[in-house]
Amino acid sequence: MSLYIVATPIGNLEDITFRAINTLKSVDLIAAEDTRHSHILLEHYGIKIPCTSFHSYTSDAKVKALTEDLKAGKNIAIITDAGTPGISDPAWMLIKSAVQADVNIVPIPGPAAFLTALMGSGLPMNEFTYLGFVPVKKGRQTLFESIKDEDKTVVLYESPHRLLKTLDQMKTILGEERVVVVARELTKIHETFHRGTIADLHAHFKKSTIKGEIVILVAPENFKFTQA
Repeated sequence: MSLYIVATPIGNLEDITFRAINTLKSVDLIAAEDTRHSHILLEHYGIKIPCTSFHSYTSDAKVKALTEDLKAGKNIAIITDAGTPGISDPAWMLIKSAVQADVNIVPIPGPAAFLTALMGSGLPMNEFTYLGFVPVKKGRQTLFESIKDEDKTVVLYESPHRLLKTLDQMKTILGEERVVVVARELTKIHETFHRGTIADLHAHFKKSTIKGEIVILVAPENFKFTQA
């Protein structure tokens, strides 16, 4: 009995390990954040294992039922819509329950949007702070105030329709000259990295159509990209 935490592509379907594919083909059940979305990946690799949904509205009763299945000897893989389960998605609920039930936990590493963004950002990545999604309403100002004097790179997720609002608030709290990187559509055809000051990127996106998943990386205070 094992719970396999399987990382899946964040965009490009080729960004999956042989081990992840073999694991998904061998388990008894796959718990997926969105079974319709995951069907695309599973069909692409000829994986015909039964799926069940596991999302933010999943009941405690279902968590308990899946845990009982694990205790009874089933092998279950949990996947998210994209990337590593448990990072800004509900997979942690099942992982915690399985640990409490003394079920064997097997992480199958792979893509994560925040790591992919760090890799291409050009910002310091030996130390960083990942803070997940920027709050939709309450807590936004408090979050930005907390990173004002940060000496490590800070990584945030944001939706495209709130990007301008976030950059505007950052400009006020962190200062116009703070360096940021906005990464979007990572690993996809239109992958882009926009690097510059908050003021520069706010001006750029103000006259652009903003689409795709967004990762914002805030440089440590006083960091500058030096010109060659």
